[in-house]
Amino acid sequence: MLSVLIPASNESALIGGCLDAVLASVWTRPGAVQVLVIANGCGDDTADVACHRLDAFAARGWRLDVIERAAGGKLAALNAGDLAAEAESRVYLDADVTVSPELMMQLYDVLDVESPRYASGRLRITVPDNWVSRAYARIYRQVPFMTHGVPGCGLFAVNAVGRARWGDFPDIISDDTYVRLNFAPRERVAVDAAYDWPVVKGLRNLIRVRRRQDIGVTELREHYPDLMRNEGKPPFPTTRKLAMALRDPLGFAVYCGVALAVRLTPGIAAGWSRGR
Repeated sequence: MLSVLIPASNESALIGGCLDAVLASVWTRPGAVQVLVIANGCGDDTADVACHRLDAFAARGWRLDVIERAAGGKLAALNAGDLAAEAESRVYLDADVTVSPELMMQLYDVLDVESPRYASGRLRITVPDNWVSRAYARIYRQVPFMTHGVPGCGLFAVNAVGRARWGDFPDIISDDTYVRLNFAPRERVAVDAAYDWPVVKGLRNLIRVRRRQDIGVTELREHYPDLMRNEGKPPFPTTRKLAMALRDPLGFAVYCGVALAVRLTPGIAAGWSRGR
């Protein structure tokens, strides 16, 4: 069995597509798939959109549980989902992610080991119709962490012994980084099956999201310094950066400009919305 946890705050436009992709998964393993949508602090019909798929999941012999929470907060939503999850292996999935049909079964297979394991799929970055976002994404795709690591952006999975490494999710910004750093690089596995993860639209939103990411990492360094030994990021030498700049000067300028703007205008990472 596999439990898939989807925290969702005001995601009525996206939760349907996310669930439809999960439901279309190839599955020939023992047991069913349990999908939990944790609608937290929603002011829209996210929960209703999810509930409209209850019959489709039941027809396949799978479970779809929709949990509604009045309070917002992604980490509290994850904790609520963990309390209701029944499978030992768990996938944590953002509502704006679309999985390929083979991904869930491949994750199940690599998690079916006795040693602690963290897993994700092959990340495909999708880009809105915006030249700044397209330029940024062209470089972001080439960063060594994205090409040679297991970043787990928007989707990561752990087995039971891996999940036992922490209790409740702490009240932090970067849940995906926190979970990844609970595993040494040798314990992190990327499967071949892909998933689509979107970049936000426009310069303002890129800066806001990048700032939030940076603040999240700083928070982890301050509060969980022992976890940083598991970072294991591949080197990003100056020669490689120069080659990128020569191949794509516009993309490199946008990517560096976003990073520079974050450093020059530090601020508080507010909200969980991705700012589409």
